[in-house]
Amino acid sequence: MSSKKSTNGRFILLRSAFRITEYVAPGVGARILDRIWFRLPVVPDRAKRLRVELPAGTPIEAPLDGGTIRGTAWGSGPTVYLFHGWGGWALQLAAFITPLTDSGFRVIAFDVPSHGASDPSRHGPGTSTMPEFADALQAMIAAHGPAYGVVAHSFGAAATTLALAEGLSARRVVYLSAATDFADALAGYQRVFGFGPRIVARFQARFIRRIGRPLADFEAVRIIDELVEERDLPALLAIHDRGDAETPYTGSEKIARIWPDARLELTDGLGHNRILRDPLVVLSVTDFLSTDQVVSDDVRQVRETMHG
Repeated sequence: MSSKKSTNGRFILLRSAFRITEYVAPGVGARILDRIWFRLPVVPDRAKRLRVELPAGTPIEAPLDGGTIRGTAWGSGPTVYLFHGWGGWALQLAAFITPLTDSGFRVIAFDVPSHGASDPSRHGPGTSTMPEFADALQAMIAAHGPAYGVVAHSFGAAATTLALAEGLSARRVVYLSAATDFADALAGYQRVFGFGPRIVARFQARFIRRIGRPLADFEAVRIIDELVEERDLPALLAIHDRGDAETPYTGSEKIARIWPDARLELTDGLGHNRILRDPLVVLSVTDFLSTDQVVSDDVRQVRETMHG
C-alpha cells in the first residue's frame, strides 16, 4: 500500500470515529483529539538537510524539568536566540546565523523538549506544549545570558508572547509566520474531522487538566493587550506570507495593530517555511535587529551591496 493511500485511509477512519463519538461517546472523541493536538509531526530527515554553510559553533546545554535542552552558539556580542516552531528544529533558522554573527551578534539556536537533540518533554516523548516551549526559551536565557533579540517562527512566536507575559525581557523581537489564535486551530480541526460541540467541550476540559489554563488564555492578542497595560514591549518586526496555509497572516496583522512599536511586512509566494530562508527576509530581519548596533565598515558595505 502506498504512503498516500495509507494516509487517506487513516484520515477516513479518524473522520468516521469523530463523527460517531460526537454522538455516542464524546469523551472518547476528546481523548483522540487530545492525542492529535499534542502529538508532534514526524519530520523526514531530508527536510532537515542544511541548506547553508555554517561556521563551527559551540555546543551548549540548559537544564529543564530534570532533562536537558541542547543547542549551539556562534559568534560574540549581544545574544539573539533563534526559536523554532512546533515540529521544527534549531537549524531550521540556519539562514540567519551567518548574517547575524557578521553583524556583531552572538547567535544561539536550540531544540525545545522532544525536538532535535533535546531530551523528551515532561509530557512524554513526541509531544510538547506551549508553556514548555516558553519555559525552554527562558531556560536557555537563564543559562546563557540575556536576550538582545529573539527570532521566532510560528508556534515559537506564540510561545515568545507567552514568555513575555511571564517576564521575558528583550530589546527586539521578530515573529515569522506567527501562530496567534489556537481557537482558530481548534475550529480548523472541527472542519477537517467533522466533530461538533460535545467533543469540543470535553477536549477543552482535558486541555485545562493538562495545562492548567483554558485554551483562550493563549490567544496572542489577549496576552498583548494585557502586557501593553503593564509594561513596555520590545520593538517587533512581524513578517508573514499572505499565502501561508498553516498560520493566517491576519493574525500578524492583528498583533501589529496593537503592539506599540511594531512593523509588519507581508510577502507573497513564500508560504509557511520558505520564509525562513528567503534572502530578502533574512536581510530585513538582520537590519531590524542591527538598528541599534554599531557595525564594521565591511559589514556595512555588504549590506549596501545587498540592498543595491
